[in-house]
Amino acid sequence: MSKRNTQQRRHTIVTLLTEQGSVSVDELSQRFETSEVTIRKDLAELEKNGLLLRRYGGAVPVPKEMVSEQAVKVSKQKQSIADAAAARIRDHNRIVVDSGTTTAALIPLLDKKRGLVVMTNSLQVANAIRELEHEPTLLMTGGTWDTHSESFQGQVAEQTLRAYDFDQLFVGADGIDVARGTTTFNEMTGLTRVMAEVAREVVVMIESEKIGRRIPNLELAWSSIDTLITDNALDEDTRRAIEQTGTDVICVDNV
Repeated sequence: MSKRNTQQRRHTIVTLLTEQGSVSVDELSQRFETSEVTIRKDLAELEKNGLLLRRYGGAVPVPKEMVSEQAVKVSKQKQSIADAAAARIRDHNRIVVDSGTTTAALIPLLDKKRGLVVMTNSLQVANAIRELEHEPTLLMTGGTWDTHSESFQGQVAEQTLRAYDFDQLFVGADGIDVARGTTTFNEMTGLTRVMAEVAREVVVMIESEKIGRRIPNLELAWSSIDTLITDNALDEDTRRAIEQTGTDVICVDNV
């Protein structure tokens, strides 16, 4: 189906949702005479653009209370950071994507790449990858489910990672201690460190408002980090301090 027809179908889905208050995958599949997989990809793209919320078997409108200026601001920051990160990925790269909302924003952009291999410990990331039209080869770490980080952790996951080598790791953080590196509330930091060990380039994706947070648990020291991508609200003194550790700092404009 052409790109134009895809756009028309998605526009009609939004119109139906407004008129009916909900839509189902089965209903839409029959209406447009296309597969349920295609419809789910449509709903995933529309949800990414803030036009609906997916629910089991279909979708519903976005509640008005969820739409706020702050949400828009954060979304723009994450999208700008994700755009800059995606620009560093070449066709046929082997990458690791850690769990987190900022790293998850990277996944829709992978549809433009070809021949990727993606390893993740996140079900959210894995499900987003499965929605892509040009789906990369997906690898899961396995391991023990950690409810705090909503990801797989532990020795099994670490052993799985050590069986591979990767071009890049994309990872977020709860905070940045300018003197030490990335910090986290989660006490399970072993897997992220193994991810960094098996990747040739480690890219940290984080909003500037989190830089300066001194959370007790050090996750990745600056010596393990190659590149930090953040937004342009980062002050110059902090930027210079981070660059003195040998880490490249990329500050992006909000989209």
